[in-house]
Amino acid sequence: MVDNAVRQQAIIARIERLPFHSWHVKMRVIVGVATFFDALDAVMIAYILPVIIPLWKIPLSDVGFLISSGYVGQLLGAFFFGWVAEKKGRIPALVWTVVVFSIGSLACIVSWSYWSLLIFRCIQGFGLGGEVPIAAAYISELCKAKGRGRFVLLYEMIFAVGLVCAALLGYWVVPHLGWRYMFLIGAVPALMVPILRRGLPESPRWLANKGRFDEAEKVVSQIESIVSEGGSKELPAIDQARLAPVPIKPTRWAELFRGIYLRRTLTVWVIWFCGYFCNYGLAAWLPTLYSRFYKLPLKQALLFSLITSCAGLVGTLLCAIFIDIMGRKTWFTGAFVGGCLFMFILWSTGARDPLVVLLYSSISYFFIGSISVALYLYSPEIYPTRMRALGSGVGTAWLRVASAVGPIAVGLVMAQYSTAAAFMLFALVALFGAVITGLFAIETRGKVLEELSP
Repeated sequence: MVDNAVRQQAIIARIERLPFHSWHVKMRVIVGVATFFDALDAVMIAYILPVIIPLWKIPLSDVGFLISSGYVGQLLGAFFFGWVAEKKGRIPALVWTVVVFSIGSLACIVSWSYWSLLIFRCIQGFGLGGEVPIAAAYISELCKAKGRGRFVLLYEMIFAVGLVCAALLGYWVVPHLGWRYMFLIGAVPALMVPILRRGLPESPRWLANKGRFDEAEKVVSQIESIVSEGGSKELPAIDQARLAPVPIKPTRWAELFRGIYLRRTLTVWVIWFCGYFCNYGLAAWLPTLYSRFYKLPLKQALLFSLITSCAGLVGTLLCAIFIDIMGRKTWFTGAFVGGCLFMFILWSTGARDPLVVLLYSSISYFFIGSISVALYLYSPEIYPTRMRALGSGVGTAWLRVASAVGPIAVGLVMAQYSTAAAFMLFALVALFGAVITGLFAIETRGKVLEELSP
């Protein structure tokens, strides 16, 4: 067992000494294409609703359930594919998530009623729920500690880009080609499956943790050869002194709630829930809010939603640049406070003017949107390899719970009280997220994954 622990330590040290190279960028781009369409598919329903609500005469009370159906599927998929990634490997699990959500997107094209679309969205969501957390774990496992935040978040920005492109496509495709073409675009990742299978190696950290040392060493040797350009460039020296031998343990669900991981698990669950309650609650309802409550033309409603999505993209870019400087805990806490503040201001003004809603919701989304993406960096950092995909997947399950509950809660609050009251709800959720993060989150900046999680 000691020999195996030492072999695992050596593999990790070899990964940690590798400088970032174009190979890492290539790997990030291949995985990023699937993540881009994950984001696109996750929120495209928001830009279809203004068309299908009058087309199928959907009661406003049922709209939240249609939005939430995809997130219910994602909740189930996060648990299932997180388990598959720990048992069968990152790449096989990643491939199957792409296959499932592509098939679900194709099925949505032929939807003929409210209930058919609700069911097909749930199937689509089952695949979506597993893809991003597995991809995030995989990217993190191939990165060294120094600069990991910026490297991973520049990859995760593709998720924010996908959200913006969903708004862009909704703005043009829905009025000109029809809503079904949105789902056709969402099925494009099926073409990526051969590239995912052949173009990406299995995570050497995962292989070593499973005792498959010969395979892990082969993968690391291949990467070293690429990074050193066939041996023509000298690689940094291997430094094993920084790392203690890593014990090999099996994946156990119960470990998420034991020892140091109990606090981490509960804290990151709260961050996932609060961040995405606000994120997807805003993204899902704003187009309908502008068109149904403020009576704006469809194109203007979609344009306003696009502006808000762009604000979130800018916030994510700044997060990628500064999170390795400020730290994860500081960034999350500050972003929650910023989101809370401008939602509170919007509530206090009464949210009567759509231009005021556009301004303050966009500023709030600037902060909240960065949390949503940075969580895919943070969650893999706080768990060991033996349960990194599982812990990240279970964490994202609370994203799905929030994304399912949020739209329904917002719809009920607006129906029972007012539009302004919905923004107060967002402010309170963000405030709770700020308090829990500030009190209980740990800092992970600049630390080797195995240092953080023995």
